[in-house]
Amino acid sequence: MIDSNDDRDDPPRVTHEFKFSHVTTGRYLPTPGKAPGWPFAEIGHWKMDVDGSVDDWVRELADWRREHLVRIGYDDANYRRPELQWAQRNFVHAQMMVEDRYFYDPVARRYTVDRYLDDLECRFGGIDSVLIWFVYPNIGIDDRNKTDLAHDLPGGLEGLRSAVDDFHRRGVRVFLPTMPWDHGTRPSGESDWQSMATLVEAVGADGINGDTYNGVPRAFFDACDAVGRPVVLQPESTISAEEQLIWNVQSWGKKAPNEPVPPVAKFKWLEPRHMINYENRWGRDRQHDLQYIFFNGIGYNAWENVWGIWNAFTHRDAETLRRIASIERQFAPAMVSMDWRPYERTRQAGVFASRFPLEAYTLWTVINRNEYVVDGEQLAIPHVEGTRYVDVWNGVTLTPRLDDEQAVLSFALEGRGFGAVLALREGASIDGLDDFLATMRRLAETPLSSLSATWHSLPQRQVPIAPTLPQAQAPEGMVSIPAGEFDFVVGGVEIEGQTWEGNDVQYPWEPSARRHHRQRMQVAAFHIDRTPVTNAQFATFLADSGWWPADDHHFLHHWRGGEPPAGWENKPVTWVALEDARAYAAWAGKRLPHEWEWQYAAQGTDGRRYPWGDAWRDDLVPSPNRGRILRAPADVEAFPESASPFGVLDLVGNVWQWTDEYEDEHTRSAILRGGSAYQPQTSHWYFPQAYRLDQHGKYLLMAPCKDRSGCVGFRCVVDVA
Repeated sequence: MIDSNDDRDDPPRVTHEFKFSHVTTGRYLPTPGKAPGWPFAEIGHWKMDVDGSVDDWVRELADWRREHLVRIGYDDANYRRPELQWAQRNFVHAQMMVEDRYFYDPVARRYTVDRYLDDLECRFGGIDSVLIWFVYPNIGIDDRNKTDLAHDLPGGLEGLRSAVDDFHRRGVRVFLPTMPWDHGTRPSGESDWQSMATLVEAVGADGINGDTYNGVPRAFFDACDAVGRPVVLQPESTISAEEQLIWNVQSWGKKAPNEPVPPVAKFKWLEPRHMINYENRWGRDRQHDLQYIFFNGIGYNAWENVWGIWNAFTHRDAETLRRIASIERQFAPAMVSMDWRPYERTRQAGVFASRFPLEAYTLWTVINRNEYVVDGEQLAIPHVEGTRYVDVWNGVTLTPRLDDEQAVLSFALEGRGFGAVLALREGASIDGLDDFLATMRRLAETPLSSLSATWHSLPQRQVPIAPTLPQAQAPEGMVSIPAGEFDFVVGGVEIEGQTWEGNDVQYPWEPSARRHHRQRMQVAAFHIDRTPVTNAQFATFLADSGWWPADDHHFLHHWRGGEPPAGWENKPVTWVALEDARAYAAWAGKRLPHEWEWQYAAQGTDGRRYPWGDAWRDDLVPSPNRGRILRAPADVEAFPESASPFGVLDLVGNVWQWTDEYEDEHTRSAILRGGSAYQPQTSHWYFPQAYRLDQHGKYLLMAPCKDRSGCVGFRCVVDVA
């Protein structure tokens, strides 16, 4: 590490004194260069002199590091373990939703890992690791816990292992998620770390991502070691107990200050082999993110499918990541150099560099914080005869100007752009260097500034619902809903996504998806089931039609011996996927309702909040279930006073009900209406209820085996002649 000068008998005189606290828990170190005070604090960053103080900053931070590692009892043994060192080359990571349509094809009923990876390689050069995410935001729709949801993936754990094997075949490591907040669903009967070790061993995963963890506890590390499956732990949040740096050999990073002087990651400084994957899930302009990771020699979390909201890289950012990752992969040993030096002196204002030295070569990463092109002399470095200098970013040889034993290197940097320089010692070689430089020359023919930096949301499509044969009179058990004008006002209750474009769904009359919707509609007359379809009615369908789903995992999970449990005949049928509900509706000569039909039947024309009026009434719905285990739904028609203005029953608070399906290029989802009685406690991350008639739930779809829920049923409609 950069401590060589600190042991000299006559260390340089300190001209700028820096003192660094040993109790700081922040992610980033204070930067060199003193910010001006009032009145120039906001307008005078140009006065900051980084080069004038940076040598003292580095020396004193080296002192701080030495003492700080002692304070935390640091042991680097896990960074030296060969089976964990892949983390030091994990430059591009991606959190992947299992619901992503590029990952699984529900029609062919197979995982499509190659399609998923091919897309990423095409757009930004691919990934080194993936987090297979199967939990939030659907967890809490019923009592399945975070591990149960892994078992419910297509093919169960064997299917998941096949997907993991496919990632491994492509050289991609696999993380699985855990979270400390899931204590409201079904108890697993064992500790979180033991259940995760069992899962990791079963599917051959390489790491564990700790959702919301400020450092993943050592118990997970030890439990996986005990079953012979060493793992890389990857906490989502800042490590707060810094001793955890010892066994958390990787982490995510967030919220790097976007100031004129780029920040240094504290944990990278403490342990240069600690790989950070910087995450900015909602970022639409990732320019600062990418400069920060290149300056620090760390990686990125290329997360685009954020809980079913597609936040794609712009063309410019995708291509920038491709070039950064290409350089970091080619010079991976340098990226974890123990003698890494940030804030290497540069010759241009607003240009910053980091030095990553090895015995055979040294790499400098360079970023231009200015909005404009900076051309000319950039670096002046000690010259050794026979050294070869290369502009790595552009793939061309540099001819230095020699000045008093220094090599002065000139090259151009785009506005907000990047550069990289290699100094290769005489006689040294790097495998594949010439081919790599040829690739970089080809890429550099397209300036980053020529690529679009405009972000667009992904268009959604409402899946059509075929009309039924029209009937003049309401069939038995149905209620006639007259045609009328209707103010369809509704909003999604997704926990995240704010009010940004792309959240929730895009109705046919809207130009893009958004959380809040309002449309004056002319609704045609239709007939709707007075109550949700019951277990008895569904049993009749099966007996009469002989129908059975191809994917039958958890189909009618609550039934026993092929029939409903005694006393459940008049309860809403659950554990039916959207496909199962459609099959029933087709057999019955019916269809599922459009969401606005469901809401019109529930609300009438006066905009009421609940079917019975504007005030919530506990006595008109089943009592909430705040326990950890599902209980039986209430019988239909148990609350006759809860009827809507049209006489429709059991609309809210018993079981959710399927309505419309939406899809975009990457995600399918269904709109659920009415909410259920199940209210898991202990966390605000569980699938939120939507009892009000101006609210709906968005449920991500993957495959029937995972989509089926003990709290989701349905009712049908018939078109009017």
